[in-house]
Amino acid sequence: MDLGLFVLLIALAAILAGLVGSLTGLGGALIVIPVLVIAFGVDFPTAAGAGLMTILATSSTTGAAYLRDRLTDLRIGMFLEIATVPGALVGAAATVFLTHANLDDALLIALGCVLFAIIPVSLAHRAEELPTGVVPDARSQRLGLWGTYHDTALDQDVDYQAARTTPALGVMFGAGLVSGMFGIGGGVFKVVALEHFLRVPMKVATATSNFMIGVTGAAGAGILLAAGFVNPLVAAPAAMGTALGAFLGSQLLPGLRNRTVRLLFLPVIAALGIEVILRGLGIA
Repeated sequence: MDLGLFVLLIALAAILAGLVGSLTGLGGALIVIPVLVIAFGVDFPTAAGAGLMTILATSSTTGAAYLRDRLTDLRIGMFLEIATVPGALVGAAATVFLTHANLDDALLIALGCVLFAIIPVSLAHRAEELPTGVVPDARSQRLGLWGTYHDTALDQDVDYQAARTTPALGVMFGAGLVSGMFGIGGGVFKVVALEHFLRVPMKVATATSNFMIGVTGAAGAGILLAAGFVNPLVAAPAAMGTALGAFLGSQLLPGLRNRTVRLLFLPVIAALGIEVILRGLGIA
């Protein structure tokens, strides 16, 4: 394939990935990495390195927009980062080790399983527009983990407060581990922790996850960069395309309902999960 066409196609695919990542809080890398592996034949470590670059682009682009709309909860985000950053460092080191041990296929299968892990948790809250019956724990009250935002779709101010902080921290360490290993920012588990355990509204979970994935991605990017897994010809167009898609997503999110955000892209994620697992098994 011509180099110019190769770069252009990666950038176009990354625009869609950035849009998906911005709207769902999962990070554009969740789409970019499987596409790079499946459609462009990029090896997994290089795809993971490019994924972390797209994570930084997504987080930087959407961060200002979601802060302006008062959807991002910085206090909750920084509290949870104390668990995600150590996980990201461990995960990135594990990827380098597994790659040198020629276990790339195992990483692909594991990534597919991570994609499927999103679906049941999201479906469990499919009919819920706003959390109900939330009981904040002592740590949440002590640290002031609460907030208010204006929901444009509902045309009302929404108050929320974090609930179960201890299991959320455990899930966040797993989010960091996944981020470092797969280059996807760990948004899968960040959204789970924010919505399922802390019980904040989906839009707040999405916006706060977008902020957090940048911090987590930066922690793992240095290790993959030092290991030589960041190829500029792949990472640069992926990052630029993702930044554009993320900007478009940040303009759309405030006007969407929480249920729409939750269910919009699950079929795409399921299809990518199947494809990645088949590729790891050598079938596709």
